[in-house]
Amino acid sequence: MTKRDVAIVAQGLTKRFDGFTAVDNVDVEVRRGEIFGFLGPNGAGKTTTIRMMLGLLTPTAGSVEVLGVPVAQRPREIRPHVGYMAQSFSLYDDLTVLQNLRFYGRSYGLSRAELRERIREALRRTDLEGREDVPTRALSGGWRQRLALNAAILHRPELVFLDEPTAGVDPTSRRAFWDLLYGLVSEGVTVFVTTHYMDEAEHCHRLAFIQRGRIIAQGSPARIKQEEMQGGVLEIDCDEPNRARTVLAEIEELDEVTHYGAKLHAVAKAPEDFEARIIHALEEAGLVVHAVEAINPSLEDVFITKMARTRDKTARRSEETDVRDAKSAPQNQE
Repeated sequence: MTKRDVAIVAQGLTKRFDGFTAVDNVDVEVRRGEIFGFLGPNGAGKTTTIRMMLGLLTPTAGSVEVLGVPVAQRPREIRPHVGYMAQSFSLYDDLTVLQNLRFYGRSYGLSRAELRERIREALRRTDLEGREDVPTRALSGGWRQRLALNAAILHRPELVFLDEPTAGVDPTSRRAFWDLLYGLVSEGVTVFVTTHYMDEAEHCHRLAFIQRGRIIAQGSPARIKQEEMQGGVLEIDCDEPNRARTVLAEIEELDEVTHYGAKLHAVAKAPEDFEARIIHALEEAGLVVHAVEAINPSLEDVFITKMARTRDKTARRSEETDVRDAKSAPQNQE
């Protein structure tokens, strides 16, 4: 892969705030013309990473190049070529749809003729035609997100950063939004998107999981499910799943037991060995079991299991450090 095929390269990217490490030694490579998903829980470091990639924050350590430009040294150089849709809604509620688009188009330096053409194209692309004079505050969440995306790409950027773009939006609107993203990619635009929706993650070309500022898995959805899942998954359909989870938590060999809709998913290294044991444990607790079967892991299964194992490793390291510190501390003399 040549340098021209790469949109973003981050190496050892780190950001600390007053002793707190928000992003810790992140290595990421995003290819041109792909949707790259950045997944993690709230507070994992997703927004901080984006802000460093945009040159809005200076890294404590490491480097990042965007479209071949070293961001820390030449941040202004990338700005005409990138779009950014922030996590919080960034448009003006008191302005109409058309007024918002005009404002952002002028801030990008578009001429009147360019602006007229781009706005017409944007309204058509996102089915906002006929809503030009609607105040932004009167739009539903899905329509507001479409408008915000339009504002971010009016200047036709090569790369778009989207930070939790569909948070709080209904499933139908989320699907429509992702159809828009695929349309952008078909035109050669690269999309870097943060999300915590696993169904959206499945639609990305490649992904990175981030937890507590560290990358814990990276690759295509298929590769991550195949290579990062150490063990298999049992899907359990039973009465009272909350109580069932408490019962199954007593089986130490089960790595993780989580809710999956109205069912439970249990992760184990050899799941087929636990079917009878799970049924017996639940029935002993007076619960009715409808089915227990081995299934292929979903991306959500992998994500939850990776996070749990990383959390356990971190806790063990912390405990080991405490023990070493205690041993090396001078003993009080009587």
